[in-house]
Amino acid sequence: MTDPRPQTPALATLDDQLCFAIYSANTAINRMYRPYLSKLGLTYPQYIALLALWETDDVTVGALGKRLYLDTNTLTPLLKRLEGMGHLTRTRDPKDERVVRIRLTDQGRALQTQATDALACVHAMASEADMDLKPWIEALNHLREQALKKAQCAGG
Repeated sequence: MTDPRPQTPALATLDDQLCFAIYSANTAINRMYRPYLSKLGLTYPQYIALLALWETDDVTVGALGKRLYLDTNTLTPLLKRLEGMGHLTRTRDPKDERVVRIRLTDQGRALQTQATDALACVHAMASEADMDLKPWIEALNHLREQALKKAQCAGG
């Protein structure tokens, strides 16, 4: 009797691993962003939190965590640092004290204009490589959603 489960491929080299390709590309892109973000006094996770808030301000910590795929335990210290820098405020929702709302300050909103250099750098890199980023972004977003579904099935 044959086993109906799909065959697992033998362990391949590091460069043959999808997870390593994504990880190492992410590391390289973060390095590319670093000089631009350091001028703003931001880390990459702080930058993506601000990107999300520039899209939609006045959100709950839970909604921001869901948008960024970050747990509250990871997000809260990041938000406290951004608050200490004067970029946002965290306040309890008067309707439900358990809920913390995040709002950009004027300083946090003004930072958006200064952050355009980081985005321009990525687009310049893609342009130099003659790459259209949209299909890559769509494919990676699809891959992320499939991986999240598999993780939920596995109890992760």
